[in-house]
Amino acid sequence: WPDMGLHPAIAAVRQGVRRTLVDLDPGATVVVACSGGADSLALLAATVFEAHKAGLRVVGATVDHGLQEGSGEHAARVVAQMAGLGADETATARVQVDPAGLGIEAAARRARYAVLDQLREHFAAQAVLLGHTRDDQAETVLLGLARGSGGRSLAGMRRTFDHYRRPLLDVARADTVAACLADGIEFWDDPHNADPGFARVRVRQRVLPVLEDELGPGIAATLARTADQVRADVEALDALAATAYDDLAGPDGLDLAGVQDLLPALGGRVLRLAALTAGAVDAELFHVHVAALQRLASGESGGEVQLPGHVTAYRDRSHLLFRRTAVAG
Repeated sequence: WPDMGLHPAIAAVRQGVRRTLVDLDPGATVVVACSGGADSLALLAATVFEAHKAGLRVVGATVDHGLQEGSGEHAARVVAQMAGLGADETATARVQVDPAGLGIEAAARRARYAVLDQLREHFAAQAVLLGHTRDDQAETVLLGLARGSGGRSLAGMRRTFDHYRRPLLDVARADTVAACLADGIEFWDDPHNADPGFARVRVRQRVLPVLEDELGPGIAATLARTADQVRADVEALDALAATAYDDLAGPDGLDLAGVQDLLPALGGRVLRLAALTAGAVDAELFHVHVAALQRLASGESGGEVQLPGHVTAYRDRSHLLFRRTAVAG
């Protein structure tokens, strides 16, 4: 039975974590990515509580991107906080963010996930928990709509992928703040989260409040629910495309006649999967790249298609092939 004296926000965060940890092996290690903000600190506190009840080990990890003055001191404070909240072990890593060709947000994200992958391997962790909330999901859906990115972006952030899990996608950002306040946890407000130079911040500060005013409260929850519904469709199409790809890919490349026989929704996905298999970077492979591959596959355009991750696609008669692109310097 729930503790009737427990603050509702703490209960909401713990419930999300409890559901996420239920399938882990006894004695397993879980890494919690923690920036020092309300979302990740509430996540860490809840994970310590739930994991220790289940006999799991918790490693708190913070990544110093080196993008703000005093970032090293901030990382040290977060490490101390994580230890104070009961993490069994803590880790911090400094990364070099190179925004060339990506932009600062995408470059920081790539560097962050790279180091979290390394930490997961180092600690032999079964899962890495991320503190994205329902509000983050709503913002992602709106950004996908604005960019015309199709179903994959409208499906929002995945609840799980690889070893990563997002326990708080059903929890409002206001609840993570309330959980920290109720628990007496001091949290950091990242100045970047208030910088209107970032599209996500403009969505958060201007677009969502207007939608709430004009269409009524609960827009964030509705958008997040839409993401879940679209995600189910996207995953079904992806599964069909994976089967088709296995049938059409061979030592001579990807059979383009077979791709052209597929419905467009599947054909595009098969081309995308072929690009990823060849080494293209998932997070940077957008609709414009897939559309270019479709034109190349249909013969509508010739030449080559440059893909993120230093991969080049080209056509050899009836097959699509890929090669690594030479990097200058």
